[in-house]
Amino acid sequence: MSIAGKYIIAGVGNTKYGKLPGRSSESLTVEAIRNAIQDAGIDKSQVDAVLTKAPTSNFELLYSTRISEHLGIVPKVTATIDNAGASTASALVYGAMCIEEGLCSVAVVSYGDNPLTGSRDVYAKPAGDTDAYGMFGAVSGYAMITQRYLHKFNKTSVNLAPIPIGDRKWASMNPNALFQKPITLDDHQSSRFVAEPLHLLDCCPVTDGAAAAVIMSAERAKDLPKAPVYLNGFGQGHTAWELVTREHYTTSGALQSGKVAFQMAGITPRNVDFLELYGPFSVVPIITLEDYGFCKKGEGCDFVADNKTHPGGALPMNTSGGLLSETGMPGMQLIVEAVRQLRGECGQRQVPKHDVTVVSNQGGHMTTHSTLVLGTHPR
Repeated sequence: MSIAGKYIIAGVGNTKYGKLPGRSSESLTVEAIRNAIQDAGIDKSQVDAVLTKAPTSNFELLYSTRISEHLGIVPKVTATIDNAGASTASALVYGAMCIEEGLCSVAVVSYGDNPLTGSRDVYAKPAGDTDAYGMFGAVSGYAMITQRYLHKFNKTSVNLAPIPIGDRKWASMNPNALFQKPITLDDHQSSRFVAEPLHLLDCCPVTDGAAAAVIMSAERAKDLPKAPVYLNGFGQGHTAWELVTREHYTTSGALQSGKVAFQMAGITPRNVDFLELYGPFSVVPIITLEDYGFCKKGEGCDFVADNKTHPGGALPMNTSGGLLSETGMPGMQLIVEAVRQLRGECGQRQVPKHDVTVVSNQGGHMTTHSTLVLGTHPR
């Protein structure tokens, strides 16, 4: 029997994003979790599972157990999940599965890191054997993906611009976003190349911060102070192999992940009111839109060209500013924004229709992918 619709996100929380000197990843993570627990309206003593993504900048063993200790929780279930940027969506589902099997009753899922004021060395290191090809850091791999995509579908850098421009428009209404000043096509095109064809404004920032969510059974929703958000579908899909050994560069794990999640939730793209898509580089949401079935392969740039994903558009996307403008931290912030939009809590940037959303998380060079379908009602 499917667990879709049986579990809810009861609370979410986050820290400030940006340059936060003097803060450890542990202190940021604990702050976000405490905020999520408070948002859920429960006592810390009710939490018996602590799930984390390891800090990207300083991968450590037993990270979730240290977070448990800092929180003062002796957990029945604890784990540090590593799917890179897909970790938090994957951990959320893992928490629901553990509750379903009676291993725990309330789980917190979190991610926090301080790469901006701590160590950024990991962002310059090769992944696997890619250094033999001169590829260091995420941007070099995504530059190859972007170059291949633009060549294959006869597009140019200009066709990527609606993504960062849209993210910045949404971020201008988000007081916690790192970059809030709107940008133009000229701004995009005149920003320096980081790794051609990716301009600076195509690339996510390195950011300190943390975010978290609380998950529990839907049966407990009646006791909560805020409206529950239902986990109605989920999926995973992983290209897995190193970029230099893959056959295809323009299709991601979103193809399989989205198919599974949409089928589980009983929806199609037409049922989706808004999107929170992982987008560390401008090409990623475009490929994800195609793989999820919102448009055909190769038509993603045309799909976003009329600003339909911008404020006031038919399909709002990355309504907090996304990874390009709100914060570059991987994944959890998208879940937090999705929950707040579904609850109708986003003020000036609140989307008018907010019953069903899809959240994507992705890791590596399109290496891993997790999808969540969330809604205001169970499927």
